[in-house]
Amino acid sequence: MRYILFFLIVIPALEIGLLVLSGQTLGVLPTILLIIFTGILGAYLAKKQGLETMRKAQQDMGYGQVPGDAIIDGLCILVGAVLLLSPGFVTDAVGFLLLIPITRKGFKPILYKLFKKWINNKNVIIYR
Repeated sequence: MRYILFFLIVIPALEIGLLVLSGQTLGVLPTILLIIFTGILGAYLAKKQGLETMRKAQQDMGYGQVPGDAIIDGLCILVGAVLLLSPGFVTDAVGFLLLIPITRKGFKPILYKLFKKWINNKNVIIYR
């Protein structure tokens, strides 16, 4: 519950503060152009990384393996793309971290632990 409060109140307030500060420092038009640029760059990176991840998943399945790592990558790419499409500098920074393969590796162990916890608590059930 406290995480929801954090994401619904603290992050938007921080984003608004940074956007106002950027508007005062850089100007309104450069701030708007920067937001548009990060959205376009994020869409490009998400498409590129998403296609690469799909190829890896297909390759894993072709070898008869479960594409678990590719699924986690795909989830990170999806969340990163959504964060980059939302206006704001904090969400853009986290979105870029999720899209870049080197930095995405740092998030993957956290996601594995989270999924394992959900499965152990029976919040997520996997049917075969």
